[in-house]
Order: sequence, then C-alpha cells, then structure tokens
Amino acid sequence: MSDVAVQVANDIQVALDADQLDLPSLPEVALEIRDVAESETVSAVTLAAVVDKDPGLAAQLVRVANSPMFRATRSIDDLSQAISRLGVEYAANIITGLAMQQMFQATTELIDKKMRQVWRQSTQVAAWSSILCKKYTRLRPDQATLAGLTHTIGVLPILSWVEENDHIVRDGMTLDRIIDAIHPSIGTMILQRWNFAEEIVAVPESYQNLDRHAVAPDYIDIVSISSIICQHDGDQNAIEDEWDSTDAFERIGIPAQLDDDDFASIAEEVTEVQDVFG
Repeated sequence: MSDVAVQVANDIQVALDADQLDLPSLPEVALEIRDVAESETVSAVTLAAVVDKDPGLAAQLVRVANSPMFRATRSIDDLSQAISRLGVEYAANIITGLAMQQMFQATTELIDKKMRQVWRQSTQVAAWSSILCKKYTRLRPDQATLAGLTHTIGVLPILSWVEENDHIVRDGMTLDRIIDAIHPSIGTMILQRWNFAEEIVAVPESYQNLDRHAVAPDYIDIVSISSIICQHDGDQNAIEDEWDSTDAFERIGIPAQLDDDDFASIAEEVTEVQDVFG
C-alpha cells in the first residue's frame, strides 16, 4: 500500500477502536420487518402489511418469488402469496438484503461511483451464492443470498469516512487499497451489531481465506466460490485454475472440470436473480 493508504487505513482503524467511526444501521423498514418476522403471531398477511409500506421492496419480493430460485409453474403478483411461497423467514431475510440498497448513497463522484460498484458486485456474488447453494448444498439459499449481499458491508463506513475527508483520498486506486486492508474486520463488527446469525457474521473476515479448512460446506465456502467466479467474470478456464488451490470447491461438490452447458445454465439463472436486486 502507498503511504497515504496506510495512514488512512490506520486512522480509520483508530477511529473504529475508539468507537468514533459511525457504523451503519439497518434501514428502518428492515428493522421493522425483522421484528414482525420474529413475532409469535407472524403470518404472510401481517408481514405483507409491513413490506407493502415500501412499494419498491414489495415489487422486488414478488419478483424474487417468481425468480429461477423457485422455478414455480405459476406466476404470482400478490405480495401475501409471494411471502407464502417464500416462507416468512426466507422473505424477511431477502427483504433485509434488498433494503440495504438504500444505504449505498453518496454525494461525491468518487464515493458514489465506488458505492455503485460495491453494490453491483455484492448483488452478483449474492446471486451466484443463492444458485450454487441450492444446486450443490443443503444450506439455505436465503442465508446464502444475505451472506453474499453483506460480505463487503464493511466498505460502507470506510467510504463515509473518506467522503468526509475527501481532501486526503483523491483517487480510486488508493481507496481500493484502504478498503482491501480493513473492510473485513469492520464488516464483522457491523453484522454483529445487527445481530445477524453467526454463520453470516463469519463471512467477511473469512471468505478470502482460500486455505481455510472446514469439516462441512458453509456460507463462507459459498461466498468464497461466488466471489472467485465474479472476479474472473465467469471465465471457466480461470475458475477451473482456482479449483486445486481452493478447498471450498471440493467441499461444495463443484467438479474440477465444469460442464459448459451446465455452467451456462447456472450463469443464466444467476443473471435473472441478479436482475431482481436492480
């Protein structure tokens, strides 16, 4: 890292350690939905009443219910029916992820560009995570989707700090180096404060550890593989080169030699799922 990147990363870490770095809160609609979903009297109708307060999120949730993740034979356009198809917990997790898009807003050109890039990459990783999870594991696709959407959530407070100190960081390369250095630990702290499940909290600090050993496939594996695929922009040869050096491929059960038609079919589903997130 450059001297500037090192200094800024250190300054942000000091602010974090001193509890002086503003960590993002979940959007109000996401908090309300989680509260309702945890109620003993929750139903598709009561959850729909909350989601329907945000027409944009409601429309997205219906699109999720009609997406390739479910391969339903009948298309639906009713929000309560969509939640019934997904299940209350699944719907609440997906809405939480969708609502996070509201957090990716900035006022300066450099930060706005980076936020859009981070959200786009997060939705791509989330889409791959959901499809790979459903195809190769018995893990929950909704949790995999949420893990994908939040695996770089630690970038947000970094960007907020840089936006307030835009006289220090003026170029994208320096910004990327700062992000790479500290976003995982910050992401873990954010997800802990949001009371997310431990299996998701563990993802930001571990998904880049390709030598990690685990006894069974988990959401870290799913996000690791999805991230690799996205980094290589779906280049099968490059992805296959990663197979030997990444234990997660074997744990998940993805073959070393990917079938062209099978991969193309998965990629098509991923594109349709990613479109849901906008």
